[in-house]
Order: sequence, then C-alpha cells, then structure tokens
Amino acid sequence: MTPFPSADRRLYRVSDAMRLLSMSRSVIYEQIRTGRLRSVTQGRTRLIPASAIDDYIALLEQEAKAS
Repeated sequence: MTPFPSADRRLYRVSDAMRLLSMSRSVIYEQIRTGRLRSVTQGRTRLIPASAIDDYIALLEQEAKAS
C-alpha cells in the first residue's frame, strides 16, 4: 500500500482521507456529520469524493483568511 492514494482516484475511503487531511477518524466523521465534508455511501462503505476533499481544503483556507 502506498502512503498516499493515487492523484487520479475519484473516491477515497475514510482511512485514505485521514492520511490526506492529517485528521483522526473521529474528526473526519464529525466534519461529515456537520456537512463540512461531503461523502457518499456504496453499500456499507463510506467514500469521500476527491472534489469534496478539494472543497474542504478550500473552505479551511477561506476560514483562515477570514480570521
């Protein structure tokens, strides 16, 4: 397993998102619960679209500029 998922992937498991965002599992799920990080489910698996990760990073940057 590579340390970071391939850049051409479009969906990431929570464990991959944890590594990409340097966040714990509980923080990832809290961000999903509050709607700050979008996710989808496929069967019993929760997946995070690459676009949702990009949007979340942009949101964090925007909040950093505002403070």
